[in-house]
Amino acid sequence: MIRAAEPADLDAIAALHTRARATYYQGHIPEQAYAGDVELHRTREGWSRAVARDPAEGAVLCAEQDGRLTGVAAFRTEDGETTLTQLHVDPVHWRRGTGAALHAACLDVWRRAGVSRVRLEVYAHNLRAQAFYATHGWRPDPSTPHAGTHRTLWLQVGPPPAADPAGGPADPAGGPADAPGADTGLRGEA
Repeated sequence: MIRAAEPADLDAIAALHTRARATYYQGHIPEQAYAGDVELHRTREGWSRAVARDPAEGAVLCAEQDGRLTGVAAFRTEDGETTLTQLHVDPVHWRRGTGAALHAACLDVWRRAGVSRVRLEVYAHNLRAQAFYATHGWRPDPSTPHAGTHRTLWLQVGPPPAADPAGGPADPAGGPADAPGADTGLRGEA
């Protein structure tokens, strides 16, 4: 189930974010930059601001299964530009469709809001996330392919996909509905 995040979710969101980040930052940056009490507190504060954000400025969506948080996504719109700032799936839930479901929910919100283009920055060493995004239609920005340690990607948000002849919704990216994990390593405040 995908739903809007609530303040009561903050501890679970911050813990999930920390677990997911450890999978792609480990060995690339100092551990204190992605783990430990200080970083967990900083992460929780960032998510707190995102959850409290005015809906016109963005949203935080949670994926939940059997009452447990399995993934989280956040986006914000500022100065007319929408950015997917976070998309994380708990590593124990990778390859189960959680990332694809969160991505589809974000697309639905963006389409309803009339958003036509969305950007993100993904950690350059996070190849799993880059594969996920490529499967879902995200493309590198030819004018600014890198922003420091991150790659900049863009998604053209088109109309909703037509239903397939079998009666189910078509996959908007034309790829597998459960692409490799969505532990994205996006940069920015939630």
